[in-house]
Formats: sequence, structure tokens, C-alpha cells
Amino acid sequence: MEIKKLVFNPIQENTYIIYDETKECVIIDPGCQKPLEKNILKQFIDNNALKPKAVLNTHCHFDHIFGNNFVCREYGVEVWASEGELANIRRFTASASLFGISGEQPNPPAHFLKNGEVIKFGNSELKVITTPGHSPGSVCFYSETGNFLIAGDTLFAGSIGRTDLPGGDYDTIKESLKKLIALPDDTKVYCGHGYDTSIGRERLNNPFITEM
Repeated sequence: MEIKKLVFNPIQENTYIIYDETKECVIIDPGCQKPLEKNILKQFIDNNALKPKAVLNTHCHFDHIFGNNFVCREYGVEVWASEGELANIRRFTASASLFGISGEQPNPPAHFLKNGEVIKFGNSELKVITTPGHSPGSVCFYSETGNFLIAGDTLFAGSIGRTDLPGGDYDTIKESLKKLIALPDDTKVYCGHGYDTSIGRERLNNPFITEM
């Protein structure tokens, strides 16, 4: 599998496009807000002759879903996310306005992701790991064969997702982190903001994990 990272919107959110030799792909957390950003995402997909199969949301805070409707309209795909994120979708306009940002109200997911569900596209698979705590319906996407994790805002390089937003809970995210640090040390971690890391690096150096 190939992974393309694009950084979008004033919150500097990481959007991921994952594809393989079949050219089928999934778009994870399309945070493209402005027309230029939407065009950047579209150009990458079209220039590489990719065939989107779904939009996947790790969670539905506003900065991760600006481009949901755009991608669905452009490529005729659906949004898949956790049912626990419906409240965040409803809060989209109010939450974005607190940062002086606006965008199109996203539609609700067409499919609700479940723990252990396997998402297939092309010759590839991603396994859903539910990781509530940063938000009620946060999930991560794990590829055992590709040896990587799309962590959303659950785990960052040297930190974890904030838990002071509506629906967040520190004790809950600590339980979720136990699922992630059980993965192999060399698992590469692609975060919702900032730099990539690995499970082994975070096990040794992340203060929120070492205290566990």
C-alpha cells in the first residue's frame, strides 16, 4: 500500500489517501476546507488515476470532516464513521465558528464502523480498532500486512489526543491506548496532526504511555 499525506485547513490536520496497485483507494479524514485545498486533493487522486471507494473518518471533529461532502459528490462514495460521532457532526458549524472557520455542514455517515470490522479495497485491508476518549466514537485503522496504524487524534508523537472537548474522557482514552501499545513496536503510526511515529517509540518516550 501507498500512503499520501496532505495537510489541510488552519488546524493543520493530516488527511491520508491510501491506495495499492489496483488504484483503488480510501480517503481518511478529508480536512480540505478551501477550494484550493479541495483541488489539491482532487488533483492527486485524478493525476494518479485513483478510484476512491469510501471516505473513512477516524472521528468527526470539524477539522477532520471539512471535505466529506466534497469527496462524496466528486467520486460518488459514502462516508463511513462511528455512530458515536453523530453529535460531533451536528456540532460542526458551531465548533468551527469558535475558530472563526466556516464550511459545508457534512452529511451523516452512510455506514457505522464497528470494532474489528475489516475494510477492503483493491487488494488491501484495514482493520477498525475502536479507541474512544478523544471523542466518543474515535477509531483507528490498522494494517497488519502494511505494518501501519492511522491513529487519528488518539495518539500523537509524544502526546495523546486532548480529552477536554465534549465527549472526551481521560480514563477512557487510557484504556484505548492499551489496545494500541499492544501492536508490534515497529508499527508506523500516522497521526491526525503533526509527525509520524511508531508504537515502539511511543511506548518508550510518550509520558502518557510510560505512566501506564
